[in-house]
Amino acid sequence: MPVEAQIKPLKFVAYYEDGPADGQVVLLLHGWPYDIHSYIDVAPALVKQGYRVIVPYLRGNGPTTFLQRDTFRSGEQAALGADIIELLDALHIPKAIFAGYDWGGRGACVAAALWPDRCSGLVSVNSYQIQDLSKAWIPLDPKIEAGFWYFFYFLTPRGEAALIQTPKDIARVVWTKNSPAWNFTEGDLNRAAETFINPDYVSIVRHVYQHRLLYAPGDPAYAELEKNLLKQPKISVPTVTLDGLMDGNFPPTNGSSSAAYFTGPRVHHQVARAGHNLPQERPDAFVDAVLEVAGLK
Repeated sequence: MPVEAQIKPLKFVAYYEDGPADGQVVLLLHGWPYDIHSYIDVAPALVKQGYRVIVPYLRGNGPTTFLQRDTFRSGEQAALGADIIELLDALHIPKAIFAGYDWGGRGACVAAALWPDRCSGLVSVNSYQIQDLSKAWIPLDPKIEAGFWYFFYFLTPRGEAALIQTPKDIARVVWTKNSPAWNFTEGDLNRAAETFINPDYVSIVRHVYQHRLLYAPGDPAYAELEKNLLKQPKISVPTVTLDGLMDGNFPPTNGSSSAAYFTGPRVHHQVARAGHNLPQERPDAFVDAVLEVAGLK
């Protein structure tokens, strides 16, 4: 069962925790449209290595809820990063390894860049994930853009209705496209879909992409952080980055294209037989990355 931490004054963050109270803390951060079970094999493996593992449900997912009706339901990248720091504060944790993919990887990169004193190491799938919103309207290769169909779909009332009516079916399409070699089960999908039953799920998901494409303003509470993110801040903490060779949306790289964003020790790996949901598809590689970053100096 998840436990909750109150992030004053806005929300309760639900999370799973295991491992020794005095172990090195690792935050495992999931993406969309996935849930904390992306780490169902990673978490116990790290606990066996002596780590204290915390796996939060991101805003809008599972039992994580807002306390006030009038709180801005923001999905912007600054909010994802700030949530990490606020969770550490609530749990009185001075420092942790941040590890994630997709939305979780973006939040981890934001938190590592803006609060390096709180991050003892970073594991990020798809390398540097902080969005440069000054380039939001510059098109990518059409083959990549095709995989981002939902970015544009969710801008519309039709997309909103689909998120309300068929969130599981949307997830199935995204999972299949993102990870063509992943033989997920109907049970895997059903378990994740249960976490979409959240009063803020639709609002948060839509705002992620509305804000990313400059079709919606951000929460004024994060305006200063967003200004800093427009500068594309460097990440100075020890980092291991991963690319799945079977990622259906993000072509794998050798790490050189993002090297300038990492000013501290950084190691990059390409992971065979892994798509976008790398920790669930190749938990061994993700565990190895956490162990590796803990030893980087």
